[in-house]
Amino acid sequence: MELSDFPQDIRSNIIPKTSGQYEYHCLKCQKIWDIDRLLYTCPSCGSVLMIEDQQSDRLKQLPGKLWHKIFNYRKLLNIQGLKGIFRYHEFLGAVLPLDALVYLGEAHTPMIEANKVLQDKMGICFYYKNDGQNPSASFKDRGMACALSYINYLIRSGKLSEVLAICASTGDTSAAAALYGAYLAPHIKTAVLLPHKKVTPQQLSQPLGSGAKVFEIPGVFDDCMKVVEALADQYHVALLNSKNAWRILGQESYSYEIAQDFDYKLESVAIVVPIGNAGNITAVMNGFIKFFNAGVITHLPRIIGVQSHHADPVFQYYAEKDLQKRQYKAVTVKPSVAQAAMIGNPVSMPRVIDRVNLYNEISGKENVFVVQVTEQQIMDYQILANQNGHIVCTHGGECLAGLIQALDHKIIDNNYHAVLDSTAHALKFTGFQDQYFQNNFSPEFGIVPKKELQNYPVLISPKNIPAPTPGKQLSPEKFQQFLEQTSAEIASCLQLKKRQL
Repeated sequence: MELSDFPQDIRSNIIPKTSGQYEYHCLKCQKIWDIDRLLYTCPSCGSVLMIEDQQSDRLKQLPGKLWHKIFNYRKLLNIQGLKGIFRYHEFLGAVLPLDALVYLGEAHTPMIEANKVLQDKMGICFYYKNDGQNPSASFKDRGMACALSYINYLIRSGKLSEVLAICASTGDTSAAAALYGAYLAPHIKTAVLLPHKKVTPQQLSQPLGSGAKVFEIPGVFDDCMKVVEALADQYHVALLNSKNAWRILGQESYSYEIAQDFDYKLESVAIVVPIGNAGNITAVMNGFIKFFNAGVITHLPRIIGVQSHHADPVFQYYAEKDLQKRQYKAVTVKPSVAQAAMIGNPVSMPRVIDRVNLYNEISGKENVFVVQVTEQQIMDYQILANQNGHIVCTHGGECLAGLIQALDHKIIDNNYHAVLDSTAHALKFTGFQDQYFQNNFSPEFGIVPKKELQNYPVLISPKNIPAPTPGKQLSPEKFQQFLEQTSAEIASCLQLKKRQL
């Protein structure tokens, strides 16, 4: 669509220009640092950073309804960089020029309303936002598109030359980092660290297929993260975990898309997200806060974070209602089917505490909650959702279990519309589905499959008749016998009734 085809009142804003003053902001000592170099923690106190726009007040100069119009019409542009997360350029990438933006098809994932059977069973209207339909099949592509666009900008402006990007991962981060790093070859090479035998075969295949150097080490994700942090502290590498504030910035796009899909009316809307390294829930809160402060939305939706009882440090922190007694403690994780959330010491915990306080303060009430679910519930609800037409991962099952907890604890009622985060594609976790169907989970998971949810193939092989084999055809008479007996057995299994002639 040509610029002249757009309404007159938005033409000057439809193609964004670089603007703003982005800086790293330390949440602990409050010091400000320039973004012209790669930083992951505060050089002064070592705490995690957030990226803040010191000129964000300029966003208030446009009325909310005009922002709605800009974002709605921006869908029609054919500029590659603006097709993904950077549709909201002014809110998450304003300092990045358009020619530095990396787009691989990420973002604007569909929000699918649950069918009537599932909604009646849950007692509430809800949707799954299918972030498994991102290029590497997980939500991590949002943050990676932003982080790699920033690195691309530094390379193009001569502030960096060749870069080794590195991350620790439970699977999805490594897939996204390897994919986006490969796109920017030869300037970027990627290395990933994975906990040995704690990543699904599908997830392991992704960084290998993208050409990344893959290292497996003993232990769990937290151990991998410490190794990566040590490498980032001592060597010239680009850290791509959510410790990287640019990753958090890109993941804010999840909030912006939900706001747009609800026509910016978010009263009585609840967002349910799993908590792993705590970066995503931080980004979701921060995105809604930015839209609220700029007048793009008039209400902050309710946020519900979910953790498995096998990895629940954030839940344990907020379970203490006395603010004076609250004390954060890392936990030792147990095996979880929600592998990306199997993190006992989330890097972004300081960000969560800071943003929850701000979110509740702006809301004028408690508006962020954390619930705990069991491994049994995660698997039961993943299977139930997928048997009702979804493609959710185990973390999507975790969110559905969390929605039920939120209803039971009266955090929300059935007047709400809920959006559940399916962070990855179901195909990444077929191994857990197979274990559920075959009832062979190890005892440490504590999962006993429900018979009504189990499903497995039935072999139909008629007796006393040779079966067709590749390269060897049956005689017409034998094949007719095979056809009749096979059809009859299947019809019997399905309890089909014969047509009346």
